[in-house]
Formats: sequence, structure tokens, C-alpha cells
Amino acid sequence: MKTKLIKAYHQTAGFLKRFAKGTKNYFKHNALFITFVITTLIEGSLLRFFTVKNFTAISPVLADFAVILLVGSFAYFFKPKNRFKYLLTWSIIFTLVCVINSAYYTNYVSFTSFSLLATSLQILGVGDALNTIVEVKDFSYILGPVILILVHLKLKNTSYYDSVTTKKKAKVTFFRVLLTCAIALGFFMSTVTGTDISRLYKQWNREYVVMKFGTYVYQANDLIASLKPQISPLFGYDTAAKEFREYYEKYPSETSNNEYTNKYKGKNVIVIHAESIQNFLLDTEINGQAITPNLNRLAEEGLYFSNFYAQESVGTSSDSEFTFNTSLLPASNGTVFVSYWDREYVTTPKLLKEQNYYTFSMHANKGNFWNREVMHKQLGYDKFYNYTNDYDIKDEDIIGLGLNDKSFFAQSTEKIKEIDAKNENWYGVLIMLTNHTPFTGLEDTTDLDLTYKYTRTNEETGETEEVINNYLKDTTLGNYFTTAHYADEAIGEFINELDAAGLLDDTIVVIYGDHDAKIKRSEYNRYYNYDPETDSILDEDDPNYDEFTKYDYELNRKVPFIIWTKDEQERKEITKVMGMYDVLPTLGNMLGIHSPYALGHDIFSTDENFVVFPNGNWVTDKMYYDSQSEEGILLDEDTAISTDYIEKYTKRAEEEVTVSNDIIVHDLIKKTTESEEVIKGE
Repeated sequence: MKTKLIKAYHQTAGFLKRFAKGTKNYFKHNALFITFVITTLIEGSLLRFFTVKNFTAISPVLADFAVILLVGSFAYFFKPKNRFKYLLTWSIIFTLVCVINSAYYTNYVSFTSFSLLATSLQILGVGDALNTIVEVKDFSYILGPVILILVHLKLKNTSYYDSVTTKKKAKVTFFRVLLTCAIALGFFMSTVTGTDISRLYKQWNREYVVMKFGTYVYQANDLIASLKPQISPLFGYDTAAKEFREYYEKYPSETSNNEYTNKYKGKNVIVIHAESIQNFLLDTEINGQAITPNLNRLAEEGLYFSNFYAQESVGTSSDSEFTFNTSLLPASNGTVFVSYWDREYVTTPKLLKEQNYYTFSMHANKGNFWNREVMHKQLGYDKFYNYTNDYDIKDEDIIGLGLNDKSFFAQSTEKIKEIDAKNENWYGVLIMLTNHTPFTGLEDTTDLDLTYKYTRTNEETGETEEVINNYLKDTTLGNYFTTAHYADEAIGEFINELDAAGLLDDTIVVIYGDHDAKIKRSEYNRYYNYDPETDSILDEDDPNYDEFTKYDYELNRKVPFIIWTKDEQERKEITKVMGMYDVLPTLGNMLGIHSPYALGHDIFSTDENFVVFPNGNWVTDKMYYDSQSEEGILLDEDTAISTDYIEKYTKRAEEEVTVSNDIIVHDLIKKTTESEEVIKGE
């Protein structure tokens, strides 16, 4: 027995000795590869830490590790001196993935997509916005390639590249790396559920995918998903068509007659697309002065939907235009305006054209921005007036991305006069611009006083003195208040110009905020916890500290939606929760039009007040639910919420996101219409 124990001891000791020696030799002869793996893995982890903050999750680390090993393993097919070039190339690629996603998440609270590369030139249009989008942390990822280069230079000064493995041993190392990759992948797959796979495939819940599958699996999967516009006719059509049919059988797009049915049928319509205007602005005063006095007045006099959400995704303004006009959700990958512009959609302009309306859109930015010149034709506008072709541009009238809102509205009024003279009925959308990130250029042009004035006693003289604290100066939120105030002034002047021209007679005015201002939560925390008299921010432990939670942030993203007429003032606030996709059914019922493919509801014909966001989150009158964290917050603390309630709306949210994306990707409206025409022909 003793002999066996001694023998086992020596065998174990020998194994450990050989293992230690093998490990030492591996590190000695694969220092460059190991550096690549470690730095790239750290970069992917940092991105998750800075964004979705799942600090303790092991599954995304395993997924990233497997991807890095797979990509890096092919370095062993190169000669030793060329492996550095291969690994450095991939190190730069992985670094760019992290830098771009980090900066993108800062501004849009989402991860970017390869399909957005088609609109990469849009970034040139936001020029100065880079100052607010890019942060110091976004440069931390660059250390990966830098460290790899430094290690390479050090190894180059030694005999490393002359002594590393031969071609034969390189193949052995390649297969060993692949084996390690397979083991890591196996451990990872043991943590994956069917729901995880479904969300990876559908890709609309991006935060969840990154949290579960890691940075690099998400981006690789996104590359495949981004090819859908080109390959969609080949894959998944039958399943998509089945889901499409079943959805509308279960939830037919219907509306019932109510007090607003055909109320504005035959009226002219002016729609103001209010750039970055959030609803909380209407309730905010600085030094007793309202930030949006004109919007406040219009909201008080008209139909004011005070619990309205934009539902946009990575396409921001273009997504809101799409959802406003179609009652569909934005695409899960990329933007409809760029990637799916050639599909068939049922839209408000098209439906009104069937009633002999002339339809037009106007914008003070370049016509190719967000591919609007092309997409607006697809939406059914007879003409798109834009900065490039239709407006008189003077240098002094340029603010931010283009022509300032006041000049834009003044020139547009003259164009609408001409349209009105030639057409009995018309529908026009005017897209504002000045109140756009980075909210600069208007610091000295409005009467909004952002300073805080107070009196204090001078301890030395005993006399009172007035102190002025410009505590909002040079803050994003302060700049936003200023540009929003200017935008409100522009809207007020526009309404007056229309009235003076007689264009408000027999016309309804519709105003909607296209999306929130994308201001960081930390800005709101500072604003609500800042004491201007002590020039300090309340500590989190202070009993008066009012934390602006992630749910406060999400609920604060509401935007205004107003329907106003000069002569018939409704003076009614509608507090039901409502989404951008509810506009076509609601406004359509008032104008006498209807889309059979609307996902939203006429807000006056339904008791089911439910809004789903493109990432799968949803909100009702009772609660807001975060599908990423699978947590929610009650909006009515006196109402009990059951598990069945959450499961019901979570399932409904997934169904709506899925069927909307199916319609877009597979062009189902066009194909369904063609099939119906064939059947009628038979």
C-alpha cells in the first residue's frame, strides 16, 4: 500500500512538473498571442462594465474568450515574424468595436450596428456633438493595441522570433488553441437557455445580448443580421409570413367610432416635428420663467397627450418619422430610412393622397441626411423641401446643423401659401433642427435667464448683498434649456405667421417631440441635487438627496404630443400611456383614414394602454418593465401586479417587435397585397 502511494505521489509530482514546464514553455514561446488574448478580453469586459454594468457575469467573459481564441488561433498559420501583423490587425478591429460602441452607448443608451456604417457620414453632420459624445473612458480601449506593439518591440530585440515554434509545432499549437476555444464554448453553452438563443437571433434586445453573449459575439451576430436586407428573400420568409398572419388574426387593426371619428376629415394638416423636445420642459420654470411658454399654451388649448413616448431606436429622428407615419416599430438592425427604404409601407401621406390631399415635407438640413430625399418619396410625400435645394441660406442664419428654426419657419410659411393656393387640401410635415445635440450656439440669443440670484449677509461688513450663481452655465442641461426655449419661440412665431397668412383657417396643427434629448442621467442627478447657495451637490447619504434613478430617466424620456386648432379649442389633457405608433390610428380616425397594418391603437377606442419599445421594454398605465434586467417599477403603488400580468405584456412586446421587424425585413405588406390581387384576379 505504501509503495502504491509513493508511486502515485511521484506520478503526480512528475505530471505537475511536466505541466509547469509545458506552461512555462508555452508562455515563453507564445508571449505575443497571450498578450493579444488578455488585452482584447479586458477591452470587451471594460465595455460591458462601462455600459450594461454586469460586473460579476461569467458567461459573456467565456463567450468573448472563445471568440478571441478562435480569431487569434489563425495567427499560427503565418510565419513567426508575420503573426504580429495579423494579431495587431485584429487587435485594432476589436478596439474599434469597443470604442465605437462605448461612445455610441453614451449618447443613445444602445449598441451600434454594422448596418449603421452605411450612415457613418451622418457623424459629420453632428460635428461639435463629438465633444459631448466621446468621453475619456472611450480612449482606454486603445491601450490594447499599444501594449501589443510594445510587447512586439521588446520581443523583436530578443531572439524570440527566431526561437518560436516550427511550422509543425505551430499546427499543434493551433489545434490546442482550438481545443481550449471549444472547452470555453462548451462551458458557455451550458449557461445558455432557449430564450437567450431566441434573443440572439432576433437581435432587438441589444443590451441583453451583450450582457449574455459578450461584446464580440454580439458584434459578429450583428454583422450577420445586418445582411438581412440583401438575403432576406432567401431565409426566414415562411416563418415571418406565418407570424404575420397569426398576429393580425389575433390582434386585428380595428377602430371603433367615438367622439373624434371624422372630426377633422377634410381639414388641412400641419405637423411640427419638434427636435429633441421632452415633455418635462412643459412643466419646468427657471426663475419663474417657463422654458416653453408657447407649447404650454398650445397644450392647454388643444388635445394634450401628456404620457406620450417616442419609441425610437438607433435611427433617432428618422425612426420617429417612420413610426409616426406607419404605426410600425423601427427596424431591429440599422434604420428603415437607410437599409429598408425600398419596402412597401402603408403611411399617413399615402392614405391622405387617396383623399386628394397634396402631401409635402420640409426640413432645414441637407436632403441626403438620413436618406430623406429617397425615403420621403417612399413614405408618400409629393415633395420634400430641404436645405440643399429649396431654402435661401445666409451665413448668419446657420445655427448648428443647418438653417435656424425661425428662418426655416418664416421661409416655409411662404411656400405653404403657394401650396394652399394650388391645392384644396394639403398635409405637411415640418422637421425642426436647431434644438439638436450639442445644444450650442444660442447662449446669447434668448431671454431665458438661467442664473440663480439670492441675497446673503457679508460676514465682514454685515451688509446684505446679491449673489448671482450661473450654475447651469456650460452644462449640457443648461444648454438644452436655452435651445429648447429658442425652439419654443420659433414655434410661437410660426403659429403667428400662419395665422397672419390665413393658413390656420380650416387647419389642424399637430406637434410631437421626435425623441428625448439623450442627456446623461448624471446631468439630471446634478440638477435635482445641486444647492446653488453653497455651490455644492448633495451627498447621496443626505436625507434630502433625490436620486434620479434609471426608471426616472426612462419615464422622463416622454415627449409632448399636441393636436390644436385655432377655432375649436379642446382644452383636454389625455393622461393614458401612448406611443408614437398610436398616432396613425388616433389621428387617422380623426381624419377618416385607417391602416390595416397599424400596431398601435386609436387611444380613444381602446382600454389597453400599452407601449412597447424597440428593445423589448414596455410601459402601461400601471408599470414600466425593463426586459434587460427583467425588473420593473410600479407607476400606481396602489395597484397590485401579478406575474401573469408581466408575462402577458412581455409576450405581447416580443410579438409586436417581431412582427414589425418581419414586415420591414421581408416586405410583407407588398407581398401580402400582391397575393390578394392574384386571388382576386383568379
